[in-house]
Amino acid sequence: MEITRPPYSYLDDPEVPTFDALRHLAVMDAQCALCARGARWIARHDRREEFRILPIQTPLGAALLRHYGMDPDDPNSWLYLTEGRAYSSLDATIRVAQHFGGLWRALSVLRLLPRPVQDWLYARVARNRYRLLGRTDMCALPDPALRKRLMS
Repeated sequence: MEITRPPYSYLDDPEVPTFDALRHLAVMDAQCALCARGARWIARHDRREEFRILPIQTPLGAALLRHYGMDPDDPNSWLYLTEGRAYSSLDATIRVAQHFGGLWRALSVLRLLPRPVQDWLYARVARNRYRLLGRTDMCALPDPALRKRLMS
């Protein structure tokens, strides 16, 4: 879902450290195997190097989530920033996929689902992601494509 705050509002928040706000930014759980797969997927498809990936566990990642009223410790938390606007949950996933085009745009059909169904679906996967896919550390031994995009 789009988070209703003015574009680039984090620039006025003294709690949010400065960063390169001109790129797409995916703020993800670095300990989640599903998120790590997502980060590697972004790195593989991001041929123009437009994306940066930021672990939630970093000071900047946690500050951005708090700025948007999200809990960095909540398993539902993941954030996508583009052109100063913030998106979360399934909407963020769909928007990232749409950015890369091709068959990935087919995920936009999920927007036809009522918002409560989208939220329920996303919450089920998010809350059970460790149980379904386990834990990992996306920052431990990233491949070169991912390493270029990781922010600390």
